[in-house]
Amino acid sequence: MSEDAAREALAGAQAALLAALVAGEEAPPGFDRERLLIQESGLISKRRRTVARLRPDLAALLGDGFAAEFDAYARGRPKPPGGSHADARDFADRLRAAGRLPKESVTPGPRRWSPFARRR
Repeated sequence: MSEDAAREALAGAQAALLAALVAGEEAPPGFDRERLLIQESGLISKRRRTVARLRPDLAALLGDGFAAEFDAYARGRPKPPGGSHADARDFADRLRAAGRLPKESVTPGPRRWSPFARRR
């Protein structure tokens, strides 16, 4: 196999693995689906914590249901272009479309830490 063909094969295998982890695709040959589901759950949990940090209003609004609601949103859906802020926005949009978020709710902009910011 040529070096270019080997690189293409590796890129294809990596893409299949990534799709299984973040987009709900089938496990590539040679991978244990159960182990991939465990890893997928870990990645979703990391996204959920980040969105809760970016949008504490959503976490407060949903209370104990936040984790289940976010997991349902994120399972089989890769993080959107734009990163965590886009993920938080898309999650809020989904809640709003389902009637779970008031229309007048304002989406906060990204927060920036400053050593001069006052604590409340």
